[in-house]
Amino acid sequence: MVEPGDAELDAVETAGEVGGTTVRTGSLYVVSTPIGNMQDITLRAIHVLRSVHLILAEDTRHSRNLLVHHGISTRMMSYHEHNEARATESALARLRDGTDVALISDAGTPLLSDPGARLVRDAAEAGIPVVPVPGPSALLAALVSSGIASDRFTFYGFLARKGREREEALGELSALRHTAVLYESPNRVFATLDELQRRGGGGRRAVVARELTKQFEEVRRGTVAELAAYYDGSSPRGEVVLVLEGMTSQPLDEDELRSRARSLRDSGLSARDVAAALVRDDGASRNLAYRLAHEA
Repeated sequence: MVEPGDAELDAVETAGEVGGTTVRTGSLYVVSTPIGNMQDITLRAIHVLRSVHLILAEDTRHSRNLLVHHGISTRMMSYHEHNEARATESALARLRDGTDVALISDAGTPLLSDPGARLVRDAAEAGIPVVPVPGPSALLAALVSSGIASDRFTFYGFLARKGREREEALGELSALRHTAVLYESPNRVFATLDELQRRGGGGRRAVVARELTKQFEEVRRGTVAELAAYYDGSSPRGEVVLVLEGMTSQPLDEDELRSRARSLRDSGLSARDVAAALVRDDGASRNLAYRLAHEA
């Protein structure tokens, strides 16, 4: 059992009565681990990993290096996409019996393009405390070092390799008006950038961040077209994160804006809301948007 302390003030006990005896369930700790540099782990994460009864690891052989490095001897059990259903049932049974369990991925924050969503969902539905232990994340590391707006972004994980799902994702990316962050296989970086360029996004700013926190870390900035040209015939090596600036559209002309204002008013929006939409979504000036909204 993880004992509450300065590092565990947010841990919650769930107790029930069974035959007059108080029963405590275990807690599920979702623990972030380094994405490359072994020193990028919090003191709290080390404490939790040492204190729980069991660690669920995507690849126990990979995670063993991290545990040994930090003097952690807790028993591990494999938890990956191929045994997720069976391992989830086993972990839930242990949690119900009072066993504290930590979930880690091979690198970074679990569930972000890694297994674990089923376990967290089922544990939460069963009333078992789910406690996040935040830390490293490749997507956030890439975003904050990109120089691209980070106040609003959408994370796409890994794009599908081919087919309709990939086409739909690329279509969304091509029209997205705020920042996008995605993971991509090194040998598909050029194809993705080239496709975005062919869909009209060649002038958008982008970043290819690879091997973050590792010896050969690189953050390469440029337009989509510039980066596509750079990686044409020369795929990057290592783990890759792409950061893509939102699409900026040309403002509609006044007649188009007037037509849009009428359509929005007909849909039931107030003049104030119509004006805000014209500014926000269509690039209209505030004075013009206000006038057209009230004319409509």
